[in-house]
Amino acid sequence: MRLILLGPPGAGKGTQSQRLADKYRIAQLSTGDMLRAAISAKTPVGQRAKGIMARGDLVPDDVVVGIISDRMDEADARAGFVLDGFPRTLGQAQALDRLLAEKGLKLDGVIELKVDEDKLLQRIDSRLRDMTARGETARPDDNPDAFKVRLAAYREQTKPLIDYYRSKGKLRSVDGMAGIRDVSRAIDTVLDRERVDAGYADG
Repeated sequence: MRLILLGPPGAGKGTQSQRLADKYRIAQLSTGDMLRAAISAKTPVGQRAKGIMARGDLVPDDVVVGIISDRMDEADARAGFVLDGFPRTLGQAQALDRLLAEKGLKLDGVIELKVDEDKLLQRIDSRLRDMTARGETARPDDNPDAFKVRLAAYREQTKPLIDYYRSKGKLRSVDGMAGIRDVSRAIDTVLDRERVDAGYADG
């Protein structure tokens, strides 16, 4: 199974993609995690991305697509994967289409976590306050100002992907403002229906 999760920052994509990876025994491909790993390892890509991410800006497509391509070739991703944080632009979506075609792969579905942006900002503020109260340090790209930049970037550059994947018949939407378990159940219901329609066996 090969999936994409779409939704603004803070919508819960990471939580849901990890659960899907565990349930279906597929790889969670998080560009954020991969880029942070590159930053920690001080690789050339990491050094290039560090300042960009700290500002809340998007990392250039060529860097992200290269990382995704390499990651798809690793053993744990061959059985399937869930993409978290990619694609973020129409150009990346088209690059992903080409990449999958080159590898002889296809997407099984795109799940949109629909959210109320005002409530999402309140959720992020609350999360940051909780982290501060626990003495935890937020990531450089997780402060309120950077978050607003990321949200604006999502609205301008990523939201058009909703129509892009809808036009391809791949998009399914769930309420991302519900509790984590309710969101999980909604996603499972959508995927179970897709698997039945596609003729997958149970399991």
